[in-house]
Amino acid sequence: RELREKGVDVGVILSADTLVFHEGKVLGKPSDEADARRMLGKLSGKWHQVCTGVTVLRFKGDRIAEKTIFVSSKVKFFPLKKEWIRWYVGTGEPMDKAGSYGAQAHGAVFIERFAGSYSNVVGLPLGQAVALLEEVTRVSRTKLMAGL
Repeated sequence: RELREKGVDVGVILSADTLVFHEGKVLGKPSDEADARRMLGKLSGKWHQVCTGVTVLRFKGDRIAEKTIFVSSKVKFFPLKKEWIRWYVGTGEPMDKAGSYGAQAHGAVFIERFAGSYSNVVGLPLGQAVALLEEVTRVSRTKLMAGL
């Protein structure tokens, strides 16, 4: 709607958001440093799920095509020492991350193993997102990749 109000009549929007699930509970972004330490303590030495919802919307005038997918990966942390958690939270990195860690930066050292899409754990399952773009836009993967 906002784009139409600005005179944009044709376009594609890709959006994604990631959540971490542990023992049936959602671990979103921490509210403060104590919350980040608590979340990391819960994940210490254990498996959890990282789930990302990806939506692609294509619009041209009043015609809209939209599809959403969900991608899930499993991650296991090493057992974490309290001093590691304190140091990591002190970097500020976990404060805007679901589950209080970033797999693309310092938080990667906490990961013992994972199953599924690594790029999903980082926040955008690239292969699946490109396949979704290809499906919704009807533009071939090679043309999409050439545009990157």
